[in-house]
Amino acid sequence: MSTATAPKLMTVEEFLALPDDGVERWLIRGELREKRDTDMTRRNRLHSISEGRITARLSNWLATQPEPRGEVVCGEVGFIFNRNPDTSAGVDVALITAAQADQVTDTTMIEGPPILIAEVLSPNDTQDEVGERVDEYLDNGVPVVWIVSPRFRTVTVHRAGADPVALDRRDTLTGDPELPGFSCPVAAFFR
Repeated sequence: MSTATAPKLMTVEEFLALPDDGVERWLIRGELREKRDTDMTRRNRLHSISEGRITARLSNWLATQPEPRGEVVCGEVGFIFNRNPDTSAGVDVALITAAQADQVTDTTMIEGPPILIAEVLSPNDTQDEVGERVDEYLDNGVPVVWIVSPRFRTVTVHRAGADPVALDRRDTLTGDPELPGFSCPVAAFFR
């Protein structure tokens, strides 16, 4: 009789030591996920435009909020969502708390879940991959996740315990209760 051994779980520190070789990677409950054969340059134009517009809208809203405020971060920002087993990922745009903004750590990663994650879809993203990431974000305490599709000009809003809400360019995205008073036409995120 043979017994299967559990795979060795990776830590965030081991994850960060991996080479920067263009392979997309996530660390989910200590298990390394890799996506090879991605052409990151394929996503640049529409992806970057949407990422910049989301960042600008959130930054403008944040400037109207009372102190202490958090920060809007963008550009594959690294988060450590959980330890033992470790879960981390890079996200496109996030709103972090003031306490997270003040963190000083040994890594470039931000500890803990942000208030909001906005993921801008790339042409090579699969529905299964996106669904797994949304589930991980929500399971690890992210209150709200926006999945933004530049191709279809849609935003799907995900919250734990609630059905996703699909919006198109004719709709207005609001942020209550996590982003009090935030309101933006969905069309403003796209070219």
